[in-house]
Amino acid sequence: METYQSSSNVLFILLGAIMVLAMHAGFAFLELGTVRKKNQVNALVKILTDFGVSTVAYFFIGYTIAYGVNFFSGVETLVAKNGYELTKFFFLLTFAAAIPAIVSGGIAERARFNPQLIATFMIVGFIYPFFEGIAWNKAFGIQAWLLATFGAEFHDFAGSVVVHAMGGWIALPAVLLLGARYGRYTKDGRMSAHPPSSIPFLALGAWILTVGWFGFNVMSAQTLENISGLVAINSLMAMVGGTLAALVIGKNDPGFVHNGPLAGLVAVCAGSDLMHPMGALVVGAVAGGLFVFMFTLTQNRWKIDDVLGVWPLHGLCGAWGGIAAGIFGSQALGGAGGVSLMSQLVMTGLAIVVALLGSLLVYGVLKATLGLRLDQEEEYRGADLSIHKITATPEGDPNW
Repeated sequence: METYQSSSNVLFILLGAIMVLAMHAGFAFLELGTVRKKNQVNALVKILTDFGVSTVAYFFIGYTIAYGVNFFSGVETLVAKNGYELTKFFFLLTFAAAIPAIVSGGIAERARFNPQLIATFMIVGFIYPFFEGIAWNKAFGIQAWLLATFGAEFHDFAGSVVVHAMGGWIALPAVLLLGARYGRYTKDGRMSAHPPSSIPFLALGAWILTVGWFGFNVMSAQTLENISGLVAINSLMAMVGGTLAALVIGKNDPGFVHNGPLAGLVAVCAGSDLMHPMGALVVGAVAGGLFVFMFTLTQNRWKIDDVLGVWPLHGLCGAWGGIAAGIFGSQALGGAGGVSLMSQLVMTGLAIVVALLGSLLVYGVLKATLGLRLDQEEEYRGADLSIHKITATPEGDPNW
């Protein structure tokens, strides 16, 4: 039996899958604590249902596109070699399902439920695995071309670009096509504050994500033989860097403080197996500051109603992480080397292009056919009425 298919590695990657699965509770509670009370039930139902749709799409279509493996065979074949391929699918599914969970936070409080499920199926079934196959399975010879041209393949150990940048940049067209929530921006240019409904729930979501991230990153090794304590320490340092930068730049705002560690962890995924811990600290700190600055800019200046700031947090910090792996992964800055800044730039750019074009196609077609957003009355009453039927909203309720 091949070493990587041993029962110990099956258990290892299964535990990783379970930890990342638990992170989806973090996505749910982060959104739950950020949206207004009338939309909390919708947020919970949406995250869980998106995961179910993602599983079906990835099992039947996406995993085959990314890795050329399908499960249309007898159970005897599936459980051969300890069923390693099945647990690997489970692990990578939890990554794929993070894409609609990311998008969910950006389009919260005004997106229709059923069209979003269709979008989830198309994104996880086709768009995400198309780039995943290029980056992690060397599809279409692009990695070979980067190696021949720049001396190293694109390196993304745990998904700064493949998962997070893709998710954030897929979310951006959806947010723009939906438009802002009713009443968010007034005709005279003022912005109506929609404060988080529950800081404790927001904080709980951030903590669940932070803890699960060590499974997300460390267990991306996928075998016990390849596990590295460096990944764990770099994840820790980036988390701390992001937290402290968000604390200072965000002027003690609790929403920024709890998104700071997530920004740092997003950014460190790509090069967590290469960087020196001091480099990871810097990468995380830059990401924390980048999130605070860009979230404020998009909301206040550009009037982009990205409810949880998923484009700055995942899209921009993920892209920064891909580029940072080429900088801080170099031996000149204490890294392990074997990485090319040009390869990182090219593939990060390609991810953005694939995400934007794919998202525009999916959400553009849905907007033109089924419609994407709730009408004003539906939004007033609370999220999607097909999920959360609220008969009245008190006029004086500050969480309206």
